Amino acid sequence: MKRIIVSVTNDITTDQRVAKVCNTLHNNDFDILLIGRQLKISKSIDRPYKTKRIKLFFNKGFLFYAEYNIRLFFILLFLKKDLLLANDLDTLLPNYIISRLQNKKLVYDSHELFPEIPELVNKPFTKKIWSSLEQFILPKLKNCYTVCDSIAAYYKDKYNTSFSVIKNVPVAKEIIKGSFNFSYDNKKIILYQGAVNVGRGLELMIETMIHLENFLFVIIGSGDILQDLQKIVSDKNLTDKVIFLGRINPDELQKLTPLATLGISLEEDLGLNYRYALPNKIFDYIQAEIPILVSDLPEMKQVVLDFNVGEIATERTPEKLALQIQKMISKEYSNQLKIAKKEFVWEKEKQKLLQIFKNVK
Repeated sequence: MKRIIVSVTNDITTDQRVAKVCNTLHNNDFDILLIGRQLKISKSIDRPYKTKRIKLFFNKGFLFYAEYNIRLFFILLFLKKDLLLANDLDTLLPNYIISRLQNKKLVYDSHELFPEIPELVNKPFTKKIWSSLEQFILPKLKNCYTVCDSIAAYYKDKYNTSFSVIKNVPVAKEIIKGSFNFSYDNKKIILYQGAVNVGRGLELMIETMIHLENFLFVIIGSGDILQDLQKIVSDKNLTDKVIFLGRINPDELQKLTPLATLGISLEEDLGLNYRYALPNKIFDYIQAEIPILVSDLPEMKQVVLDFNVGEIATERTPEKLALQIQKMISKEYSNQLKIAKKEFVWEKEKQKLLQIFKNVK
């Protein structure tokens, strides 16, 4: 049985893509060890494969990345393994060095265009470091996959490195509805689930709530701008229209998503990373059979155009967005959603994943 060590920089708990990958490999006779980090807010995890979480002295900025990568290097150095799976650029360097030192096969999963994330837009020196690292390693890699066609094409053009595409779609499941921990009577729910970070269009959606009656905007997730958003909501007296639920584990989230009237993914065009984004929340909404309102960006827009499961936000003002939402709720999307949810399932994507690991170069 081949042993794969999987590396991430998050705390493992809510990373659905990595969980699906690890479960698939575990169920197909690979021995899995998933390594992440331990945070003060980390919840306990129970997985069918082995996990390890590292407690760090530093949890943000350069010192975090430096400490994590150094400690990951020494952990990988002394552990038995046959294959290495690095998730994103921030785990790639120690995996790459170990793969060369010990002649082990390396697989790389690029969840996004890491040097192009909005957090690096105003940090040219830091961005250059990550870009240089990417430029040094990626042309040498043989086993790579990513989340969408646009990112695969970008890497092929820039580094002549071939990436397979494995979309971050959910496992097929029956709809099971839970209940929110607040009273919402007959109000319609607009749902956002995911990272609460810069460029997600959350400020725009909060402003839009001023122009919508009988709606609630529910934000599930946590991130860098959570407190800023909470202050905006308070300052604009929208606490009865915008509700923050924080982080919720995937099993519970699965029961809450179907309660929504529509789901949003309104990322801003803040560079290539967001321009090429194909967020997994879009597919979670579709699996829950709720229509989607998405940005006018190529990957997510194409899902709407191909399957007619929602609308594209072409005018990003609160007034226009409110009108578009009001029109959306009068339309019927149920048949199209049922078709799309059969297409965007992990059961289809995992076959491509297994081919990569069974034919690793």
